[in-house]
Amino acid sequence: MLGQIGLPGAGIAFGYCAANSIGMERHPVKYASFPQGNNRVKTYIPVARISDMLLNPGSTFRYNGQTLTYPDIKLVYWAGGNPFHHHQDLTKLERAWQKPDTIIAHEWCWNALAKRSDIVLPCTTQLERRDLMLTPRDPYVVAMEAVVPPHGQSRDDYEILAGIGRRLGVETAFTEGRSSDDWLQWLYEESRQKAATSGVTLPDLATFTAKGWHFIDPGTPSSGALEAFRKNPRAAPLETRSGRIEICCAHIADSIQGNILPHPAWYAPEEWLGNVTGKHRFHLISGQPADKLHSQLDHGPESQATKVNGRAVAGLNPVDAETLGVCDGDLLRVYNERGACLVSARLDPSLMQRCIAISTGTWLDAARQEDGTLICQNGNPNTLTRDQGTSDLAQGPAAHSCLVSIERLTVSIGQSKAYLPPVIQRA
Repeated sequence: MLGQIGLPGAGIAFGYCAANSIGMERHPVKYASFPQGNNRVKTYIPVARISDMLLNPGSTFRYNGQTLTYPDIKLVYWAGGNPFHHHQDLTKLERAWQKPDTIIAHEWCWNALAKRSDIVLPCTTQLERRDLMLTPRDPYVVAMEAVVPPHGQSRDDYEILAGIGRRLGVETAFTEGRSSDDWLQWLYEESRQKAATSGVTLPDLATFTAKGWHFIDPGTPSSGALEAFRKNPRAAPLETRSGRIEICCAHIADSIQGNILPHPAWYAPEEWLGNVTGKHRFHLISGQPADKLHSQLDHGPESQATKVNGRAVAGLNPVDAETLGVCDGDLLRVYNERGACLVSARLDPSLMQRCIAISTGTWLDAARQEDGTLICQNGNPNTLTRDQGTSDLAQGPAAHSCLVSIERLTVSIGQSKAYLPPVIQRA
């Protein structure tokens, strides 16, 4: 609206660090990737709709201008990520998780996903295997060597999948006769050739491995995103129907159903401080944690050191704390109709009144309340958040549209069991 698109230091920008190729615009290297083959299954869902998919097979939903159908899922194979960390309304997900006949997971630790899987295939961490760090969004290329041997019976993901391929009679089609080390060499040599076409010279594999890393001079960065479009919109059109910046999107206007306008607009959230009509009068903000990456290593010393009385902390404005009769470090029960969690109070004058802030990433320690909903005794806020798509266009998560109530607990609560391994019955 200000006419600054494409000007140096103006307009728009995304990801000022290792994302979106900031500083690497002059050398957009396209590295090699593991061949994916042809997936004969063409159906898909937005990841935030997993509970709806499991609970409502055969029903339809709208996404990005299309009407799609939820498949009837009998088996879930999960490698990478943890839905019992990032998904909303964990009571609903727990119910949906009972639907498949079998759930298989690759995991290296006993997190909530592993404990809710029928088959757990122990996989290595990045410290237990060789790998390459190649990304067009970073000027550094790194040779990642194993620091320690694999623990116990754990294997690399590649070895696990090759073994499954062997049982299914498709091992050669999957591995193409290459070991994991062979694939690393192939990926690096293919990447060298691709880099050369972009004017980037990578050393041979032996030299690169001996040094451990290589730096690519990013050159002089461009003056800004959309610079070419500003200079000549006809020669450098955008990927829109008109080739121009569209304040009003014709694609949305033509294909999206429901109450979605084809231009930017304010939509009042279903749950927020501007619409407090029920008993829940606090707005929950569940941002990313500062002591870990998502939920990874929540059981580690760095994350554990930030907990108070062994539980996740909840930021609360001192004025609200006084009203509630809460002191720093008190045990709180945060709840709504979807569930509850136990947290330790931390008074924070920088936090807006009538808001409570609980970071995501705390491992789930679930118990059933009298109404059947889950309570996390370790402080996972996704027992509280809403599992509803942002719109029929995006179907993203709406976690920050969430109202809760808070009460101070005076009863003694035992320690969290989130980090204890399950009891395994051996034949």
